Amino acid sequence: MKTQVGIIGGGPSGLLLSQLLHVRGIETVLLEKHTREYVLGRIRAGVLEHGFVDLMREANCAERMDIEGEIHDGFEIAHDGIRDRLDLKTLTGGDTVMVYGQTELTRDLYDARAGADGIVIHNAMNVQPHDLKSDAPYLTYELDGEAQRVDCEFIIGADGYHGVSRQSIPKDILKEYERVYPFGWLGVLSETKPVSPELIYAKHERGFALCSMRSQVLSRYYIQVPLSDKVEDWSDDMFWEELKRRLPDDVVANLVTGPSVEKSIAPVRSFVAEPMRYGNLFLAGDAAHIVPPTGARGLNSAASDIQYLYHAFVDHYLNNDDSGLDGYSAKALARVWKAQRFSWWMTTLLHTFPENSGYDNKLQATDLAYLFSSESAMKSMAENYVGLPY
Repeated sequence: MKTQVGIIGGGPSGLLLSQLLHVRGIETVLLEKHTREYVLGRIRAGVLEHGFVDLMREANCAERMDIEGEIHDGFEIAHDGIRDRLDLKTLTGGDTVMVYGQTELTRDLYDARAGADGIVIHNAMNVQPHDLKSDAPYLTYELDGEAQRVDCEFIIGADGYHGVSRQSIPKDILKEYERVYPFGWLGVLSETKPVSPELIYAKHERGFALCSMRSQVLSRYYIQVPLSDKVEDWSDDMFWEELKRRLPDDVVANLVTGPSVEKSIAPVRSFVAEPMRYGNLFLAGDAAHIVPPTGARGLNSAASDIQYLYHAFVDHYLNNDDSGLDGYSAKALARVWKAQRFSWWMTTLLHTFPENSGYDNKLQATDLAYLFSSESAMKSMAENYVGLPY
């Protein structure tokens, strides 16, 4: 099999790039080791930057999102028994975010690729990239026990943190930066009406909490827990009671509880790999970077990678211009590190750190107080939350 761009990874990043390139007449083959059902079963983020929303429209995949997704003009931070609201739309001059679950977004992208007869190969095992420094790289994989090969001009590694793509870059070239936080997020998905029309971030002495949503009948709630905790340690009743302890009374009064549809604990960590290009291999999304979920930057950072790659390939194939490809790593990393900074800052601002001294806690409280006393500080937060310009 032969194609122009070979893509490893059938999550939203790989699918979005494949669909965008198809719209511009550029051929792709996408390899995914899991089944479509497995990929769609992963519960992930649901807050989309306005730039990501525009990319979905450009990919001709926004029809259902525009109908079912919910535009949010702001969000709240609950602290010290009060709720302060950040008016994103006013502070940014009109920008907002869209709440639309990653599962639904991924389903839309799968449907678009199927409708265009796009080549998406599931159950592709033992994928390996080869000859990355040459002008003729290729991919090998196994399907139903038989060896297969895809000859490409470029390879995209969108196969996540544990994927083969980043591991294919020599160790003496790859640099990795990481921070692991001393807690995780216990998340519960429930078929209940959201407690608020907008997200509520809660800072509390018992730990951070977040009230989020996927739709008007599907809610997502999180609480900060020690890394030593396991899902089995938390019954539904225990989760709801702890969540209530961390929320203001007026929020608790409106909270509708119910059985969990999904429950999981995600560690909170930061990770960046540099460079994001090696020869004709380009990394995108979690293959190159991970952020704490606090600032809703994870999926959105992946989308900015795709934005840069999409335009770089269009320039290469349609305009005979390689400047976008040559500058991809530096450009993508500049935005990635800004997302890292914002996610680190929000995480530091809102979580309880067991090792903090009294001095640290005072600074944390002062930082939060300053945020809502300064229009400039609120504008900075809003600008980062809705998404920095590509």
